[in-house]
Amino acid sequence: MEPVGPAPAEPAPSVPSEPARYCPSYLFLIVTSALSLALDLGTKAWAERFIGDSDPLTPARIEIVKGYASLIFARNRGGAWGLLQNETEALRRPFFIVVSVAAIVFIVSLYRKLAPGQHALKWGLPLVLGGALGNFVDRIRYGYVIDFIDVYAKSGRQVHHWPTFNVADIAICVGVGLMAIDMFTSRKPARRGDGTPPGEGASSAAEPRAGYPPSGPDETRSVEER
Repeated sequence: MEPVGPAPAEPAPSVPSEPARYCPSYLFLIVTSALSLALDLGTKAWAERFIGDSDPLTPARIEIVKGYASLIFARNRGGAWGLLQNETEALRRPFFIVVSVAAIVFIVSLYRKLAPGQHALKWGLPLVLGGALGNFVDRIRYGYVIDFIDVYAKSGRQVHHWPTFNVADIAICVGVGLMAIDMFTSRKPARRGDGTPPGEGASSAAEPRAGYPPSGPDETRSVEER
């Protein structure tokens, strides 16, 4: 009778490696924000030079689309739609600086959490950041924001004006719109009661794990026959 040696060691179950964590491109964030910032500051400098030195009582106006849009120099000491326009400088300036810094920190922190398929948010955040930086630079330098785009519409004898704005405001509006698109179009997979996404673990449950006896009677009978 031949001596029976020790049973061969069974291979340890393979543990699937975790996928590499997605890291968004900070170069893209910097370049896109810098281009938005440069375009905003460049157009403001142009407006200040060519239409900013006109008589305050009769400001210069460059008509772009007759009856609808013009360029006119304006100093906005408040926020959107004249927010805090009539408050003192001691209150207004610190408030907008704090709000701008908080917005910049929030945008950068949100960009760090981007997922691979969030293309709208990937473009929206740098645009908002560049616009926020453009208006922030104005408040630091002057204590007000330079606006020069005037959009209006005539209805009979009345003229309805949209609040004067600038390129930074356009970038912010477009960026916020892209962020809204991402919010309504992105869909996260629903999770089961145990906290795992549906379908995860189903394939592993169907396959017999190494080191465990067969579970079904057919499998047991086939083992005994062998």
